[in-house]
Amino acid sequence: MPKARRSNDWGFPRWRGYGSSREATNVRICDRHGCDEPGNCPAPKSPNSPERWYFCQAHAAEYNSKWDYFEGLDKAEKEARAKAERRDNSGYAEAAHYSWGGAGDGSRSADEIRALDVLELEIDADFVTIKKAWREKAKTVHPDVKPGDKGAAAEFQKFQLAYEVLKAAEERREWKG
Repeated sequence: MPKARRSNDWGFPRWRGYGSSREATNVRICDRHGCDEPGNCPAPKSPNSPERWYFCQAHAAEYNSKWDYFEGLDKAEKEARAKAERRDNSGYAEAAHYSWGGAGDGSRSADEIRALDVLELEIDADFVTIKKAWREKAKTVHPDVKPGDKGAAAEFQKFQLAYEVLKAAEERREWKG
């Protein structure tokens, strides 16, 4: 008598591994004639139509390279559609003050970016450039150069604070790295 095999399929959750079922899975094939790759990239059959072609990645790229978003529209309709796109996507421009919306690689904090703006530097400036810009700007408004000038003293303090923020950030990066 053969030994009874214990099932792994008891209780909750099911204790079998993912993909261990024996049922066949349906795979949609690319709609391009002669292609046997999986068609997992939907592409519209026509503008404003819910019907879709399903292409493999290579044929979807080929199809989209020839896609004209404004096909069949007269000049006024093209302008109206472009204006609607700008309006609908304006939220992305409004979010440019967030680190993911602006320039740079995201390695600088908002305080560092403000400090770089004070020193009138690009977001990817290295520390040698930062130090040079700080010295040049601080020399012009230093209290020893302009004694008694409260505006120059405030400007000097602003440059000094910006430099201290950037210096602390640079030290943190060196310490981590």
